[in-house]
This record gives sequence, structure tokens and C-alpha cells, in this order.
Amino acid sequence: MGEPVNVGLVGCGTIAGQYLETIERLPGLRLAAAADLDPARARETVRSHPGARALSVDELVADPEVHVVLNLTIPAAHAEVAHKAVAAGKDVYCEKPLTVTTAEARELLAAADAAGVRVGCAPDTVLGTGTQTARKAIDDGLIGRPVAATAIMVTPGHERWHHHPDFYYAPGGGPLMDMGPYYITSLVTLLGPVTTVIGAAGRPRAERTIGTGPRRGETVPVNVDTHVTGVLVHDSGALSTLVMSFDVVSTRCPELEVHGDRGSLVLPDPNYFDGDVLIQNLGDEDDRWRTLPVSAGYEPAGRGDGLADFVLTPPGVEPRTSGRLAYHVLDVMESLLASAGSGQALNVAGRCERPRPVTWDAGR
Repeated sequence: MGEPVNVGLVGCGTIAGQYLETIERLPGLRLAAAADLDPARARETVRSHPGARALSVDELVADPEVHVVLNLTIPAAHAEVAHKAVAAGKDVYCEKPLTVTTAEARELLAAADAAGVRVGCAPDTVLGTGTQTARKAIDDGLIGRPVAATAIMVTPGHERWHHHPDFYYAPGGGPLMDMGPYYITSLVTLLGPVTTVIGAAGRPRAERTIGTGPRRGETVPVNVDTHVTGVLVHDSGALSTLVMSFDVVSTRCPELEVHGDRGSLVLPDPNYFDGDVLIQNLGDEDDRWRTLPVSAGYEPAGRGDGLADFVLTPPGVEPRTSGRLAYHVLDVMESLLASAGSGQALNVAGRCERPRPVTWDAGR
């Protein structure tokens, strides 16, 4: 594998800890530097990583020792930080969503192409054994021709547990932009890219009350739709039904199901890397669900495996967590919201290839 790839981390918030655990676990990655709007958080982050330095964002992207920039800032800052990395001639890997709008994403990808660098993006949960085992079952024909899928994420709202939930209810947030990337990236991985969407959305409450932490009792204005539903038409002809909500208490529906003309699959939560994949086939005795053995995906896996997959993908090969895939997912989400506003079905302009599968890679 040679020398590890030096990672420059921008944004030392909550999610950074999960990435750092993966960077420590994988020999192909090494934390070289960290930056944050709060310099103290950057210093604390590098304290347990010998040789890593706390820098400003501009210092980090300019540092020749940094090979790839890991952009874990809030969504509104994704484009600005990513453009700085690209301008410095660095590959950049972003947390989801890639940017707040498809217009920003197009500009970023064009700038990266012009600079000869690559852009990657989360979510990487689709590289784990859950989604990949289901994908192999589909590709092996275990459920016949795929015809439909359902993807459902409901919660009463993140303000119940998050100390500073403001960005969940600002542009770039909401249930679709926050959680949709996990579900839609999984659907594209399983069934291929989306060509057309039909959407509907609502915003039942004008504000939310923070339920925990030092700001408990404060209200947050709601500036995004908090219940989004729609149908995705895949290029393969399969139809996916999507429900994303910050307004629903609970559901007994599985997070993801895929249905073929000879069988159905129940998948684990796409916000996680693993979990059981269940199958039931037409004609099965007693209509019983069976658990499929793990047959594909990274194991173990955690947030940051997509970064490793990205940086170790050879030149000329599209990374599984590519910026083009993230742009397509963002375009699907933006088109859903636009369809909800217009009441019309809309074509999805952005295109991507179905990502390459991950063969079972256990005990890395």
C-alpha cells in the first residue's frame, strides 16, 4: 500500500470523532492536520494524533504535507471549503450533502475537473455489508427483476436531542437534505440512477423548541419543509417511494425494502453500515423471511471508509463515493422539492453511473 495518505481535517465537530476512529484503524490513512473555527477544538483534535498539527483553514489547504482535505463543516460551508481545497490542487472529500444547491455542486465539480483533482462525498454507509449484501442479491437475480422500493425515515425532530439544531431547519437542512442522502444513495446503489421525480412536501410548524442542553426552551424558526414524500423513477424502470419526515412520531415500516417480481428484500437502516438483510421469495413455504448470509461489503466499516475508498481508487476509475454520485443525489433531492412546489413531475438533469459493487472484504 506504500506510505499512508495524509488527511487534513476541516471541521472538528461531533461527526469528526467517527472519522478519526476509522483513520486510526486503516493503515492507508493518517491525520496530518486539523482546522476549526474554534482553534481550541482543532488543538484538542490533534492532541491524540502524534505529528498532526492544528492550523487555520487557509494554512491547512496550502500545506504540501496534506494530500486530501476532509471537509466536515456544516452544509452551508461545504462549497467554500471545497473550493479552497480545489484551488490549492488538493483532492477533497465532503460530508453530505455535497453542497447546499446543485448550482454550487456543478461549479465545484467543474473547478475540480479544470484543476485535475477529484471530489468525493459521503455517505459511505452504502459500502458496508448491509447495502452491499442486498445489492449482490439483486445482481445475482435472487428477487427477479426489481420493480419497486420503499425508503422511510420518520422522527419527531432533532431538536429533542441536539443542543444546537438550528441548521436542521435552515436551507440545506430538513429531513430530506439531512437524511435523504443515506436513503437515496442506497437506492441508486441498488437500482441505478434516477430519471424523474414526483414530490409533495409540507411544513406543519413554524418553529421548534429545543429540548435539551444550555438552550433548552429556546425556539428555532423552521425555514424548510419538514415532511417530504415522493416517487423516484429509476432509469431501470423501478419505482421507489420515499418518505422523509421530522413530523412523525414513529413507524413500524422497515427503513428500506426492495421488491422484485420473484421476491422481496428488507434492508437495515442505511444510516449504518451493517445489519441483517431479509429475503422472501415467491412460493417460499409459510411465507417466511430468511436472513441472507453476509456476501459483500467492507467489514468492519465506519464513517471514513468512503474516504479510504476514494483516495485509494486508481486514477481513471470512478470512486464509489464520487462527487458525481453525490451531485446526482443532490439533484434528486432538489428536484423533489421543486416538484413539490410546482405540483409537476420533473426530470433529473444530473447523471451518474451506478457505483461499482464492493466485494466482501472482512477483517481489514
